Amino acid sequence: MNFKEEMQQRTEQIEELIRNRLPREEGYQRTVAEAMNYAALGGGKRLRPMLMAETAVLFGGADDRLSLFMMALECIHTYSLVHDDLPAMDDDDYRRGRKTTHIVYGEGMAVLAGDALLNYAFETAAAAFDGISEVQDYRRTARAMQILAGKAGIYGMIGGQCADLKAEEPGERVTKDMLLYIHEHKTAALIQAAMMIGAVLAGADDMAVSQIEKCAYNIGIAFQIQDDILDVTSSLEVLGKPVGSDEKNNKLTYVSMHGLEESREQVKGLSREAISILQSFRQRNLFLEALVEQLIYREK
Repeated sequence: MNFKEEMQQRTEQIEELIRNRLPREEGYQRTVAEAMNYAALGGGKRLRPMLMAETAVLFGGADDRLSLFMMALECIHTYSLVHDDLPAMDDDDYRRGRKTTHIVYGEGMAVLAGDALLNYAFETAAAAFDGISEVQDYRRTARAMQILAGKAGIYGMIGGQCADLKAEEPGERVTKDMLLYIHEHKTAALIQAAMMIGAVLAGADDMAVSQIEKCAYNIGIAFQIQDDILDVTSSLEVLGKPVGSDEKNNKLTYVSMHGLEESREQVKGLSREAISILQSFRQRNLFLEALVEQLIYREK
């Protein structure tokens, strides 16, 4: 089986996992459940749950609790996209090649759907404590929960989103440090959460988890720089969302600050270091290494 086939197989497995764990569309809350499911089942690379699963494999694998955290993290990622697309944020009409949640369900219901997905993430992750009998499993699950909350919160993704909004204010001077902070927290934080949780649940020690955090940082920054590059060089048909939105919203990006060539070189350097870290562990996961390369150098 080649990489493309393996990638397709894993994506389909994650899609099935997500579909099976989404809320039922019934009762007085039916509309918000429909909006949640519309957003969650809108396609995408399923990068974060896949990275979580493959990092667990790198350290010997994990039990069924892993799938709960995979679902939880994808819910958090999806809610962030629903809110990002709102008129008060990026004001985008398309996501993953189709209309965004607020265009289909209205702004108010999209806000509720995002809120519901965030809450649903922690409902799902908390279920990982059910049936645990070993102290070390309690500790690993609690550590995974701390990582999930921390990387998604004000010192993680939301902190990055806050800085991103501040950067758009008239008269705000965006520095290189601020831009890096935005990329590190808005994008890299959830990739760090994915890989760190996979390592923790598989029993990796603190030093290994720290190395994985650095690896995921590089992947996240490179991923965001590549996203900035694609916003300049790609098209709606290829990317599945409007291009040029950064320029339209007067956003300072890595590309606008450093230019295309330097941005591409930075992506290469970050990628090489990330792969080097993955190759430094006792056993290797060749699919994970190929996945990182594919994600960083993607065209959509």
